[in-house]
Amino acid sequence: MKILIVRVSSLGDVVHNMPMLADILRHYPDARIDWVVEEAYASLVRLNRGVHNIIPFALRRWRKSLLSNKTRAEMRAFYHALRAESYDLVFDTQGLFKTGMVMGMAQLAPAGRRIGLANATEGSGYEGISRIFHTSSIQLDPRTHAVQRARLVAAAALGYKVDTAADFNLQAPDASHAAWLPARPYAVFFHGTARDAKRWDNASWVRIARGLNARGLPVLLPWGNEQERQVAQQLAAQMENAVVLPKLPMMDAVILAQRAALAVGVDTGLTHIAAAFNRPTIELYCDSPRWKTEGNWSSNIVNLGDLGMPPTVEQVQEAVDRLLGPAHVSAPAGTA
Repeated sequence: MKILIVRVSSLGDVVHNMPMLADILRHYPDARIDWVVEEAYASLVRLNRGVHNIIPFALRRWRKSLLSNKTRAEMRAFYHALRAESYDLVFDTQGLFKTGMVMGMAQLAPAGRRIGLANATEGSGYEGISRIFHTSSIQLDPRTHAVQRARLVAAAALGYKVDTAADFNLQAPDASHAAWLPARPYAVFFHGTARDAKRWDNASWVRIARGLNARGLPVLLPWGNEQERQVAQQLAAQMENAVVLPKLPMMDAVILAQRAALAVGVDTGLTHIAAAFNRPTIELYCDSPRWKTEGNWSSNIVNLGDLGMPPTVEQVQEAVDRLLGPAHVSAPAGTA
């Protein structure tokens, strides 16, 4: 059976789509699964052991130069790659007009089906017009967890039940080139987010860093844009054990999450990647609903806060102790 998944973005949503593949392969071990994804996330999807072939989609970049010969040539190449196989099933688990169009362009095998979402879940970017591309549309409860959404769509189409914990089936990325990666265990703070309301306040980050310093754990501070870089520098100036990282390419950021002895982060893609790798992870919900994306597949993940209810420092400190064990005061990082 040949299956195509269309899930092009965003970072966290791509990660949350991955357990769908492990479910399919558990019930249909001989299935061959291809994936259409935004080119920026292709290397991440390549870490999933269940993916046979990745078809990169570059709409974000193409939009900037639709009339150029280079862009038109790339779009033609994408179309031909999409139609190089005939698929028994094509899943659009994003539910947008653009992803529906990609689904519609894919070539079906005889009796092949196009399966998508019949309705939105709360807070999703669903577009109802996407249903015009479907053979079958799967109805979901409006309060369906982001991981469960794709899993339930596949289960309904293929006739099995979702009755196991989510398996992201991720292999560790190659870190041999990462000169910035510390040799010793470290904590990482994923403090940056696209929406300011989802941030946790600086004073709270500083207090958590103080407790980690007593454990001898350095804190690494990544950033993705100039505003986040400035925040990272402000935090580091108040932390004895913090290092502001250089700007990391996407796969280096994945390495950062995958290797962490402890990841503490707001509701953002890199926090969810750490949780997908089952690293000791504390997810902080300050201004987004926890039910939608909380890491609920491992005891290594602690979810704190909720929409409009940021977690307290005391709650996070308790979670650190739960994940790392009781603190035994050692020499602070950087001292003899």
